[in-house]
Amino acid sequence: MKKTILVTGCAGFIGSNFVPYFLEKYPQYHLLNVDLLTYAGNLENLQEVENHSRYTFVQGDIRDRDCVEGLFEQYDIKGVIHFAAESHVDNSIKNPGVFVETNVNGTFTLIDVAYKYWMEKPFVHLEGYEECRFHHISTDEVYGTLGETGLFTESTPYAPNSPYSASKAGSDMIVRAYHHTYGMNTVITNCSNNYGPKQHDEKLIPTIIRKALSHQNIPIYGDGKNIRDWLYVLDHCKGIDLVYHEGISGETYNIGGRNERDNLYIAHKICEILDTLKPKEHSYKEQIRFVEDRAGHDRRYAIDASKIETKLGWVAEENFESGIVKTIEWYLKKYHTL
Repeated sequence: MKKTILVTGCAGFIGSNFVPYFLEKYPQYHLLNVDLLTYAGNLENLQEVENHSRYTFVQGDIRDRDCVEGLFEQYDIKGVIHFAAESHVDNSIKNPGVFVETNVNGTFTLIDVAYKYWMEKPFVHLEGYEECRFHHISTDEVYGTLGETGLFTESTPYAPNSPYSASKAGSDMIVRAYHHTYGMNTVITNCSNNYGPKQHDEKLIPTIIRKALSHQNIPIYGDGKNIRDWLYVLDHCKGIDLVYHEGISGETYNIGGRNERDNLYIAHKICEILDTLKPKEHSYKEQIRFVEDRAGHDRRYAIDASKIETKLGWVAEENFESGIVKTIEWYLKKYHTL
């Protein structure tokens, strides 16, 4: 008998990398992907599994309680891995309400339905549902910003600075509360900036690649010195897998690549690789332009991944310089230029 795990938002970037990896690794699981298919969700990201015998796609809204309850009943859900979120900071500045609706209310609806389906009352599971787990995927942005030194750890106080990160912080708190109040088996992972195949065109790295190839200006916010810790998406998927199966209930695990790079370095590195893979008369670097900085733009994020490394044995297999080559090659094929 296959165990059905509900995965949410997996037509998006990270989820669409996770699903093929997870299906291949675990023949005992049936994955039910629920995605509303907003602008960031694209079923083309999942073409490789759309006819897989252990994969089902349902277009649905995690904010719709009737929809979520119906899926739990129909498929007898035994686990949740919750990716679905509005995640673009610029969009959250323009339209914060959508982020609160999806990230806070959607997460609440999902975990509350799971609680009532898996548990008889607080700290008492229904028979056969004792092992059911709710895994919430979050971000390092909930911790705010860092100075020139230091790292985010699992005990760093929350200090979100954008409507996006505030909504993710709220969803983290809801999941935490359901563990402590009701005894639900929950885990949370907070990741650093992901990159790799299938990322939405609006994000930094796809934007640099796309603008370069189309001979447009490559926009870099402010002075280009904003620093992020970059994590290759498949390394992130492997970390999620480990925490879902081996993480301690109620715990949070930070997943980071230990690859701090500023935005200007990333733009230069991508241009250098494109100069080799797709050379033209002048270097792509000549297209780089600085633009007005984003409102409330956090200066630096960096994650201390020691906990997941030491407790669960996770290690990032890609460094930025190896992962970015794979990423660029994927986008060159996507844009039909390789």
